[in-house]
Amino acid sequence: MKFTHFTAVQVRIARPTDKFDEVIRFYEQGLGLQRITEFEGHRGYTGGIIGIPDASYHLEFTKHVDGSPCPAPTKDNLLVFYIPNQAEILVLKNRLEQMGYPEVEPENLYWKERGVTIEDPDGFRIVLMNTKGI
Repeated sequence: MKFTHFTAVQVRIARPTDKFDEVIRFYEQGLGLQRITEFEGHRGYTGGIIGIPDASYHLEFTKHVDGSPCPAPTKDNLLVFYIPNQAEILVLKNRLEQMGYPEVEPENLYWKERGVTIEDPDGFRIVLMNTKGI
């Protein structure tokens, strides 16, 4: 990825959690993302890095031996997945609902027009958006 002032080769979104196993399960089993790698004992941290294989961006979730509280931000801080196939969205929505994560009302109703909003175990929200993206 070439930018005006630097060149980046990868982007990672990292966040701590006190619900590590539930969060990993939500993104792996619920959404179907793959575990790229994991680590333990790194200065008290354990982590899992998940995402779409061969993509230059991924999610990292960590926990610390002393605890890793991470209160969710506002209800309009979102991780949006653009999924052109509506049938795939329904499969994911149903799977997550069966796991105990039902659809929630988005703060911005734009996301409801063509998307499904769901809270992960920490209260962070994802949107399964039925478009090709930008």
